[in-house]
Amino acid sequence: MQHAGSAVIQAVSSHRHSGAGDLVRFTAAMALFGFAQSVVNAVFNNFLSETFSISDFARGMLELPREMPGFLVVFISALFFFLSSRRLAAMANLLAAAGIILIGFFSSGFTPMLLWLFIFSTGLHLFLPLISGIGMEFARERETGSILGRLNGAMNFAAILGSFAVFLGFRFFGFTFGIAFAVAAAGFLLASAFLVSMKPDRPLPAMGRFTLRREYRLYYWLSILFGTRKQLFITFAPWVLVTVFHKPTETVATLLTLGGIIGIAFYPLLGRAIDRIGERAILTGEAVLLVFVCLGYGFSRSVFPEGAAFIVAASCFVVDQLLMSVGMARATYLQKIALRPEEVSRTLAMGVTIDHLFSIAIALVSGLVWNRLGYQYVFLIGAAIAMVNLVTASFVKTPEVPTRVTP
Repeated sequence: MQHAGSAVIQAVSSHRHSGAGDLVRFTAAMALFGFAQSVVNAVFNNFLSETFSISDFARGMLELPREMPGFLVVFISALFFFLSSRRLAAMANLLAAAGIILIGFFSSGFTPMLLWLFIFSTGLHLFLPLISGIGMEFARERETGSILGRLNGAMNFAAILGSFAVFLGFRFFGFTFGIAFAVAAAGFLLASAFLVSMKPDRPLPAMGRFTLRREYRLYYWLSILFGTRKQLFITFAPWVLVTVFHKPTETVATLLTLGGIIGIAFYPLLGRAIDRIGERAILTGEAVLLVFVCLGYGFSRSVFPEGAAFIVAASCFVVDQLLMSVGMARATYLQKIALRPEEVSRTLAMGVTIDHLFSIAIALVSGLVWNRLGYQYVFLIGAAIAMVNLVTASFVKTPEVPTRVTP
């Protein structure tokens, strides 16, 4: 197994057909994608509220068309077996652009908007696993984490610009939701253009589109744990700030911006740390921190005065946001154990499908727990998941890559 992993890494390194120009184009595409996604995230909830005045039940319904494409991503990508990863990434951004334009200008009612949301979300979820897969193609030996860190840093910086552009547009330039969505669509379209301009790689055979191997079972389990942990952050962490601490939307937005600013430096540093100390150490550190983050969310108000408790919870929110990027370590771990280089992108897509299946399930279970037992027990579940993640991280082993000796 270790020999196979080393062979894959060496094969990938020796089979580079992407020059520096393609790396620049891909970085630009990542930045434009991050910018466009940030614009959508900044205005979408206000769009829903002001356009449809939806109920809490209707807002819950949105999770199905929004998250279902994540579960279906491996099957949808299989339908386009004739496309290479880079061309599939370009198509994904086209879908996102089309979906958000349809949402902005052709949502005659709530039901049509759900269909457009499904199209938009399909584009996003198709692209997300391809980010790591394509990004790792540009890395030399022992530099994969660094490449992914720089790419995520570029996307994060662009996302901050996107949020700031929304602020300026609505405050000073009379932006409407349609204009904001058109700006986002332009970002997705430009990202697609940069991806199309890259040298195409070879498409996988149709049978290679579904990759489910016994050898990757630890990666699948890590994906399951990530899916459950991710949903707690996306759904319940901001809900604590809003409903337990009674903070306005601006507070959550400010914390997200703060996390994004810190991330400009943090993501590249994390990428280099993955290369230098390895995936097991990074995943172990993430698990330990998540235990304290979950306890901070759940019990800071029981231990500290109100003001100090909010500072603890807000700090946990920022740390939690930064730790989402540890997905880079899972991606580089998969690359190192992969039996064949061409299986990396497909297995990443399978990981997205698996993690969404469990993230939807944990959202339903945690909602029931919150209502019946209290929010503290939701985060006790999160702490338990983090402990399982800690044990799992101890089993992460990667093959040693022979160090090149310079004569």
